[in-house]
Amino acid sequence: MTIKVHFTEDDWARIARDWAAWWAHDLDRPLVVLIGKEGSKVAYEAFASNFPLDVPAEAVVDHYQRLLEARRFYGDAWPRWWPNFGPGIMAGFLGATVHSVPDTVWFSPARQEPISDLRLTDDPDNVWWRRVSDITRVAVARWGDQVTVGHTDLGGNLDVLASIRDTQQLLFDLHDAPCEVARLVDEITHLWLRYYDALDAIIRPAGWGTTPWAAIWSPGRCYMLQCDFAYMISPEMFERLVMPYLAACCDALDHGFYHLDGKGQLVHLDMLLSLERLRGIQWVPGDGAPPPEKWLGVLKRIRDAGKLCQLYVSAEGARTIVRQLGGRGFAFGIHETMTHAEADDFLRALAAEDAEA
Repeated sequence: MTIKVHFTEDDWARIARDWAAWWAHDLDRPLVVLIGKEGSKVAYEAFASNFPLDVPAEAVVDHYQRLLEARRFYGDAWPRWWPNFGPGIMAGFLGATVHSVPDTVWFSPARQEPISDLRLTDDPDNVWWRRVSDITRVAVARWGDQVTVGHTDLGGNLDVLASIRDTQQLLFDLHDAPCEVARLVDEITHLWLRYYDALDAIIRPAGWGTTPWAAIWSPGRCYMLQCDFAYMISPEMFERLVMPYLAACCDALDHGFYHLDGKGQLVHLDMLLSLERLRGIQWVPGDGAPPPEKWLGVLKRIRDAGKLCQLYVSAEGARTIVRQLGGRGFAFGIHETMTHAEADDFLRALAAEDAEA
């Protein structure tokens, strides 16, 4: 079943040109990812993990194809899809129990054992690894000449370990067995790179670049790195346990980004900004916090350090940021779904404000 997306060869050439210029810091405007929708009344299933494992990968891809065909792509948006199995499905690859329900996915330890006995190894027959790789392969075979199929959300090193150990238990482990934690996060880093490479070998031959779970496009190897567990640890622990993982991943990527989630992670920002091969920061203020446009000081710190910045923001929030800081170096994912006319009006207004900033 051939997909019919509303995107031309000229559109793809524009996406490749402008996103490449953004990565090179040569684009004198912000990137703006805007999505419209027409026609489809298919219920959106956010998590591919909610399809029973005996549903063929082809049927899962059929479902998302109808949704992609109903989308319209404005500004710097492009046809993209990634298999969403929850934040940190790598824990499932390594044996954690996967709990998938309509609104979320979470993980729990499959068994309790002393941390000194825990060994993490790649199992090519793991049911979740096979499911993610099969669906990715089918999506690339079906859509690869018209859609960027993204990497699943592998997760961050301590996040994955927290799913395998349990968050509270990992906090105890950091106190009681720091050397064992360091051993395991090193194992996870090596396995993370192995899983990334295996998915990249499926995705990139299609030729339309790469995208992680976040709405950024790259002509090369790209990922939105993360460690949400870092909210609960000191800068000293972050430097010892997370920075080596980030450095190793950035060395293996062309365009590594970091998902900075919540004000509790701001204590790590200077360290992140010092990481030369980290190309940018995605700032997410967190539930209940003021929206991104209320954090202009944080955004300025990111840009002044020579990093790019990706945000999910309202249309008015994007205009506020551009008025105050200019648009260069930002990529805005706009919350609102717009019609073609609304998108044109917004993009014109944003460009005018950027010119005056």
